Amino acid sequence: MQLGFVGRLRSSGSMDSCLMIWSMRPQMRAYRFVGHKDAVMCVQFSPSGHLVASGSRDKTVRLWVPSVKGESTVFKAHTATVRSVHFSSDGQSLVTASDDKTVKVWMVHRQKFLFSLSQHINWVRCARFSPDGRLIVSASDDKTVKLWDKTSKECIRSFCEHGGFVNHVDFHPSGTCIAAAGTDNTVKVWDVRMNRLLQHYQVHSAVVNSLSFHPSGNYLVTASNDSTLKILDLLEGRLLYTLHGHQGPATCVAFSRAGDFFASGGSDEQVMVWKTNFDAADYGDVLKTQKSGTSMDGTHHTLQSEMDCGVHLKKTKPQDSGRNHAQQEEETSLANTLEHIMRQLDVLTQLSFQGLSCKSGKERKYFQFLLKEVIVRHQLKAVIFCQCTAFVLSCTLEAALSATHRLSVPSLC
Repeated sequence: MQLGFVGRLRSSGSMDSCLMIWSMRPQMRAYRFVGHKDAVMCVQFSPSGHLVASGSRDKTVRLWVPSVKGESTVFKAHTATVRSVHFSSDGQSLVTASDDKTVKVWMVHRQKFLFSLSQHINWVRCARFSPDGRLIVSASDDKTVKLWDKTSKECIRSFCEHGGFVNHVDFHPSGTCIAAAGTDNTVKVWDVRMNRLLQHYQVHSAVVNSLSFHPSGNYLVTASNDSTLKILDLLEGRLLYTLHGHQGPATCVAFSRAGDFFASGGSDEQVMVWKTNFDAADYGDVLKTQKSGTSMDGTHHTLQSEMDCGVHLKKTKPQDSGRNHAQQEEETSLANTLEHIMRQLDVLTQLSFQGLSCKSGKERKYFQFLLKEVIVRHQLKAVIFCQCTAFVLSCTLEAALSATHRLSVPSLC
């Protein structure tokens, strides 16, 4: 099963060879489109929402008009199962990946095949355009992730760190990083500019089938054969939530364009729509919740999953504690938070926090020095510090940028 999102519409493809399109509006009917001769392996809406692309085991790609008539146009060029379809951000191009070991690029409105990329030596599971449309990334059963220049049609980088087949790959919204999911149960994040591994997550106990970046770029959701979805905090470099709902392997997951919803599909033949709560609290609240298991208002948070009802925060009041105990917890929280931020600062800077990225160890140490200076100079209290974490980091990075000009520290990229 594969999923697509645009506005209030949701699309899915299935082994029954049909394409389904649902509306989230109350009392709106779902549409079932028939045309493929075999299982539908992938679907995606165009950026405008006026077209839906699908790829099938019947070796074809179809472009559908999501209306009552369900008209479609067939693209034929692949010689094996088509496993991935993806529109460029301007909607003018379509990239497809297939078991024929190729990645193909098409012109959408002229319905014309343009060219093939053919350096993989096994099935290609997934292909995606970069946000600016200049690069293409592909993932294959040859255990590699390849980065292609669309203009020159050349492979400019290969990432070979996965210990198994690579099922899925996608670009970070900034276009500077890619994330890949593999049969070795891992998720890896690379910086495509510096050609190096940034983060390596081993949070699933089975094959990871799919992933999707939140539009903010701060979160990544993954789907696995262990039947769970995991939400990763990329700024913190840690697991944020584990979601249970599917009664078998979770095969696909995708965020909506606005990031307020995400949908998941599984081998249990269920499509679940989840509502996000990432904007319910600022980043400082999330950070403290992760460190102590308690929010700023002293309530414990757990996630419950409900099909079509989304992700909700469930609160239960703990017993009141004495003032001294509260102060002790506050001081401990401050110390732990500061220690963790120092440890994760390298990750934050590498992920271009607020558009900045540092290349050298010297620059990172300088950032750390400045962070300590800001905290000591302003004598931040524990609670204020937790609330202002992101702001302090932002100020520190800006101060570092300014200081590089004054103190002749190597400039930032």
